[in-house]
Amino acid sequence: MSIELFLTQVMPVKQKLYRFAFRLLGNEEDAKDITQDALMKVWHQKERMHELNNLEAWCMRITRNLALDKMKSMKYRRADDIDKAYDVPAAQQPDPQQSAEKRDVMKKVHSVINGLPEKYRSLVQLRDIDGFSYQEIADILDITLDEVKVNLHRARKTVREQLKNMQVYGIQ
Repeated sequence: MSIELFLTQVMPVKQKLYRFAFRLLGNEEDAKDITQDALMKVWHQKERMHELNNLEAWCMRITRNLALDKMKSMKYRRADDIDKAYDVPAAQQPDPQQSAEKRDVMKKVHSVINGLPEKYRSLVQLRDIDGFSYQEIADILDITLDEVKVNLHRARKTVREQLKNMQVYGIQ
């Protein structure tokens, strides 16, 4: 693989790799380190790239494995400030009250997602945030397509139920 091929096929997914690492680790600096390590690992294994069906899924799998290794080796604890990965500056602020309510809802959603087991959290990140197809997720996580569908359904159901309970019991 040439440097041009690397720049055109691998570097465009760098931001997705970062967001995925950040979702798993919850720490901006560690996510940057993992992303950099993943890109280095991809570069060092460039000979394998012609064998791959989905380069992006392979890069995501490398990122996931590096992040999980980091979590295991350090008995890693997730940071509470996960919202940085999802802050997108708005073109116009409609209403301060609406903005505050939207932020509160998103904090609740992120909090519930962060409380999910790693398997479910990864599925929600890959499908609902990064927009990967079911088959791509199966390739990234090295599981069957049926497992992706079943576990994603369970993850979404868990999130929905917890959010509903927050609403019913008035949990802030």
